[in-house]
Amino acid sequence: MASGGGYGDANQKIDYVFKVVLIGDSAVGKSQILARFARNEFSLDSKATIGVEFQTRTLVIQHKSVKAQIWDTAGQERYRAVTSAYYRGALGAMLVYDITKRQTFDHIPRWLEELRSHADKNIVIILIGNKSDLEDQRAVSTEDAKEFAEKEGLFFLETSALESTNVESAFMTILTEIFNIMNKKNLAAGETQGNGNSASLAGGKKIIIPGPAQEIPARSKMCCTST
Repeated sequence: MASGGGYGDANQKIDYVFKVVLIGDSAVGKSQILARFARNEFSLDSKATIGVEFQTRTLVIQHKSVKAQIWDTAGQERYRAVTSAYYRGALGAMLVYDITKRQTFDHIPRWLEELRSHADKNIVIILIGNKSDLEDQRAVSTEDAKEFAEKEGLFFLETSALESTNVESAFMTILTEIFNIMNKKNLAAGETQGNGNSASLAGGKKIIIPGPAQEIPARSKMCCTST
């Protein structure tokens, strides 16, 4: 069980550690999204030498302390060398494209296929259309992305790392969903021993519901400055 060791965490008990991976084409803003989310963290000592970096941020979800460990590909995607080790143990994935570059959205199915072949089948996935501040250069409509997300059973949000729009909402959506799944699994573990009733938790499609996330963009325009 991971403890809350490290700077600033010494007397804080960590209840959960959730690994989330960022994937998508180069230059869509993955590192900026990560920096925006983790900007209050001390961990800027990125290990670029190994081609992967992660930052952490600890937050409270339903009275439990959750450490989010967010991994960034750090340029590996250019060489299609994102390895299975990168995905190992990931409970969530943020699939990022740039709303001003159509090809970054067109590549999303390929990233999704790679994710599903390497990651746990119940991984929580959110599709992120970044750079929403560049509305005048938009090349991917919100409707196209929403339709794709619904078809694939993904959460969906448009963000602006530059303006800090929806970045917090995106992470909270994915982390809260992971938290809820973990709680269901913990409850089910006690109930299903010996009665063969655990199949209802096995199917990711029953757990990952795109519906609620579709409402977030409309609401969060009013609440996204609450850091």
